[in-house]
Amino acid sequence: MMNPRHFISLLDLSSDEFRTLIQRAIELKSARQPDFQPLKGQVLAMIFEKSSTRTRISFETGMTHFGGSTIFLSPRDTQLGRGEPIRDSAKVISSMVDGIMLRTNDHVMVTEFAEHSSVPVINGLTDLLHPCQLLADMQTYFEHRGEIQGKTVTWIGDGNNMCHSYVNAAIRLDFKLNIASPAGYLPDAEIIKSAGSRVQLFDNTLDAAQGSDLIVTDVWASMGQEEEQKQRELAFADFQVNQSVMDKANTDALFMHCLPAHRGEEVSAEVIDGQQSVIFDEAENRLHAQKALLELLMSQ
Repeated sequence: MMNPRHFISLLDLSSDEFRTLIQRAIELKSARQPDFQPLKGQVLAMIFEKSSTRTRISFETGMTHFGGSTIFLSPRDTQLGRGEPIRDSAKVISSMVDGIMLRTNDHVMVTEFAEHSSVPVINGLTDLLHPCQLLADMQTYFEHRGEIQGKTVTWIGDGNNMCHSYVNAAIRLDFKLNIASPAGYLPDAEIIKSAGSRVQLFDNTLDAAQGSDLIVTDVWASMGQEEEQKQRELAFADFQVNQSVMDKANTDALFMHCLPAHRGEEVSAEVIDGQQSVIFDEAENRLHAQKALLELLMSQ
């Protein structure tokens, strides 16, 4: 396979493919068939520079369900952590496996890896994007509320990799995205520009949440930003998703969070443990959405 298909960004899918993938994920969730093994004998290499709960478990379980297997690689036990050029690692690893999932700090590592890989490369998270999480989030919305086209989603908090992937989802699935971030923590200007009039920036949570169908947030300090925690707590103090924010949204609005969450920081316990929260469906759907993705990229 000379030109493998990669999944680095949601924009690697067309709008139709994204919707088809969501429907496929919902199908795979509703009826697990132990004898359905489209990836029998295939191996997915999983490279983790950053630790993970949901990403690792979902990909390992998904490959096992499909009759394949996984190899877990951390920089501590490969040459990647000792400075082997990315292109060399990509060529070597891809010559022995059928797919590669990378969860890494630097987005350039994933794009460069894909450039030199002879098998599909999946972005399991970078500092820029987290597209796999969006597959799960959108599956969850479709399951609970149906089509998201024309709806309003509000992102509250850091203009981070999740926020950027929400912008890409808005482009592909054609919904309106309100983003409320404190000054100094805004999303990437080029990514915002790419969405045109679909995205609107706000400097406060209540205006952003007005008339929204889905409210989403994430931790104030992501992995690797712990030393900024105190400074971020001050910057984000007015950007908590609490009941007054949810009350501004539509009455049937859902709440999502990619987890892990810090109750009492970015979200109040009342909201995350309340009726509108679908965080555990969202977490489980990482498995089903990624199975649909693995099937799309790896089953020939």
